[in-house]
Amino acid sequence: MPRSVDELPDAPLRQFSRPPVPPLDDLDDVYLIGICGTGMGALAGLFRQAGKDVRGADDGVYPPMSTHLAEQGIPVQEGYDPAHLDPAPDLTVVGNACTPTHPEAAYAREERLPQQSFPEALAHCFLTDARRPLVVTGTHGKTTTTSLLVHLLQHAGRDPGFLVGGVMNNTGKSYALGADAPFVVEGDEYDSAYFDKRPKFMHYRPHAAVVSSVEFDHADIFADRDDYRGAFKDFVGLLDREGLLALCGDDPAVRALADHASATVRTYGLDPGNDVRAEDRSTTAEGQTFTLRLDGGGEEVHFPHPGHHNAENALAAALLAHREGVSLPEIAAGLATFEGMKRRQEVRGRPNDVLVVDDFAHHPTAVEATMQALRAAHPDRRLVALFEPRSNTSRRNLFQAEYGKAFDAADRVFLKAPPIRHNDDPDAMLDPDAVVQTIRDRGTPAETFENVDAVLPTLVDTLQPGDVALLMSNGSFGGLPERLPDALAEAA
Repeated sequence: MPRSVDELPDAPLRQFSRPPVPPLDDLDDVYLIGICGTGMGALAGLFRQAGKDVRGADDGVYPPMSTHLAEQGIPVQEGYDPAHLDPAPDLTVVGNACTPTHPEAAYAREERLPQQSFPEALAHCFLTDARRPLVVTGTHGKTTTTSLLVHLLQHAGRDPGFLVGGVMNNTGKSYALGADAPFVVEGDEYDSAYFDKRPKFMHYRPHAAVVSSVEFDHADIFADRDDYRGAFKDFVGLLDREGLLALCGDDPAVRALADHASATVRTYGLDPGNDVRAEDRSTTAEGQTFTLRLDGGGEEVHFPHPGHHNAENALAAALLAHREGVSLPEIAAGLATFEGMKRRQEVRGRPNDVLVVDDFAHHPTAVEATMQALRAAHPDRRLVALFEPRSNTSRRNLFQAEYGKAFDAADRVFLKAPPIRHNDDPDAMLDPDAVVQTIRDRGTPAETFENVDAVLPTLVDTLQPGDVALLMSNGSFGGLPERLPDALAEAA
């Protein structure tokens, strides 16, 4: 588990008494510090759908979130000022990027305003027992799996509440209050707030849950692999005996979590020993087909997204949807109509017959899985990979050897130098030249680049009709997903 606040040098600023927060029905005015974050913006939208007056501030107010909030009638202040909290809101939601000395967070603490972290507020107001929360967790795949589960329920005529850390292509939504149980939520293992270092998902009161994968990540808050796994052991312990825990049985670390759960455990995956399986799987340029085996039944599925990891995501969503009463034929029809997520193997254009694909992959396992999925879907195309290591884990040398091996499916690789921050330990940072050398030693041409402006002309010269250009980053990648298709179109 992340360090508790009493272990931190500024613990006196993090430990304080917080006034009780009224129930949702008694809240009128909600203020969010850091409102333009993906999760915070979605939470703001939920409060707005619940009929509350919602406002907030951020220091990075720009589209698409700024546009979305404006469309919902949610005013946003650019920059932080304690005056924004006068008059005092009924609830202040403190984003986890806030430090104890953040001007608005400090004011809320000093004035003893009713305040909660993002996950506390979500659970307190929306994840009630009546809504039967379904929580999807894991190092990889949780965003897609959450969205798949929501889509299967909606396709079957249900109206669930949900909050997911991405935008669903079918609806353009990342949240909805919904009218029915359950409430489906993506469960993040990152910490909650400066005053609460527990993982977010520890607040979420699951009636049923998925764990898709457990691989060390978030090295900035977890001490080591055992510490990281401990968070998931604690999470599965939240489920009571009446609950359901869906574990990816293809992952030994995930399967081992069954020993820490009192809920009913069911496994899913591609291995034949799993309770829920995808059999006779084949991949095409249009996705993949398989036979869904669940509760003694079988259903042929066409799923328009390649990769074994996407098959596993589909199985997890199918398992929980079936528990909610969705039939196997309804599940198969829903999977066939799932259009995916923004930034998850998202096609950004086909200029001059170059397929430009944008993906959020940043952990080496996710990078490798995404590469293999696109290689299987396009075996006759040249695959050119571009990767930006910018997360707190990927910028470190913790997985330097693994990154060197993750690009074996590529025909050419461009690796951006990771951003350096003021408090970085130079000895702990990723060496991009060493990674590139390993990739070359394994037989794939590779090179580093400093910024998008420098590499864009090279990409225009390099990419040829029929190529696949795969862009991977958990950030904006300097606008490359937008700029590369435009540059290729202009050069055609």
